[in-house]
Amino acid sequence: MASRIERIELWHVSVPLAEPFWPSWIPGYPQTHVAQTFAHFRTSDGLIGETAGPAFTTERRGLGDLLGGFLLGMAADDLDGFRKRLREASYLGWRNWWLEAAFWDLAGKMAGKPVYQLLQDRPQTVERVRVYASSGSLKPIDQRRAYLDEVRRMGVGAVKIRVKYDTLEEDLGMVRAVREAAGDGFTIGVDANQGWPVSLFRRNPDWDLERATAFARGCDEAGIAWLEEPLEHARLARHGRVAPPREDADRGRRVARRLARAAAALRAREPRQVSAGRDVLRAHRLAARVMQECRRRGLQFSPHTWSNGFNVAVNLHAFAAWEPGGLLEYPYEPPGFVPAAREGHHGAVHREHRRHARRPAGAGPRRDDRPTGSCAATARASTCRRRHAWRCARSARRASRPR
Repeated sequence: MASRIERIELWHVSVPLAEPFWPSWIPGYPQTHVAQTFAHFRTSDGLIGETAGPAFTTERRGLGDLLGGFLLGMAADDLDGFRKRLREASYLGWRNWWLEAAFWDLAGKMAGKPVYQLLQDRPQTVERVRVYASSGSLKPIDQRRAYLDEVRRMGVGAVKIRVKYDTLEEDLGMVRAVREAAGDGFTIGVDANQGWPVSLFRRNPDWDLERATAFARGCDEAGIAWLEEPLEHARLARHGRVAPPREDADRGRRVARRLARAAAALRAREPRQVSAGRDVLRAHRLAARVMQECRRRGLQFSPHTWSNGFNVAVNLHAFAAWEPGGLLEYPYEPPGFVPAAREGHHGAVHREHRRHARRPAGAGPRRDDRPTGSCAATARASTCRRRHAWRCARSARRASRPR
């Protein structure tokens, strides 16, 4: 009998940061915790598929009641059916594509392979990948110089900085100062964070094509390797003569092609590399389609990895399926956003700015029933069983231990 989904378990997990982290993509927001929803999909033959989605707080409370009716009893290897059920659930207002990674985790375990090999045309072992240190805040140049020194000591040879100041002159001033501090032989990328503007706490600097073009030219003069999100997506679509990304779940080949066309339209204005955003990487299958389009158009492929540690792991597998030689984003902005805070699934950046890619079968990092890390974490559980669906109201505060 085919293996089927027999039990779904959800945890709301909030890991406090040692100090507040100020993400540049939400100006004025002091992030004090890394919040996420963990999900376990248990099969009738004992396998577990894992995933985790970023959260603000416990906004997914009650999600288990919905998932039970849509997903319990499904064949564990029916990835297309799972995506269809997630799409159907989204009609009710719940968009939870982060859950798909659990089924890829199961697919890898059933095949006895790491997930990245399921995405490769010719499966091969990837021992490790090169990474760049990705900052996440706007900081004065003296603090950014100290950051560059620390990154070098870690063995990392590339960095991405953030710009989102009120004026073009301030943005370009930071780029030039970082280039001067880093030297000519150091790889620097820049993220303008204009793709998904959020003005919840403070006004988001609003770039038009003229400002984006002027900034990109300044980056090119400073020898910046790549520029991300120089325009909000609706504006990017208008200037690139393509339709904006659809907000429904069934993106498929059309979105992959639109992304590649939009990227190609900006190549004359951006430096040499174009990065695929996290919005496109909700599904590994779609990631494979994006890779195909990037190959066909001569573009580079490098997924975003900010949010939580599982997102790093999932995108590590997507990146490991790509051609060797690129750089994977490694979120790092001390003292607030560091590996332990991401949920403790990761060790430090390895020497020679690389991360290990070879893993046991499946996609997810191995974990026990406790949130891991060096600090206390709050967990709430919501459980679904076959023929029954209910929420467990229990909450526990556990002091987790580093591995």
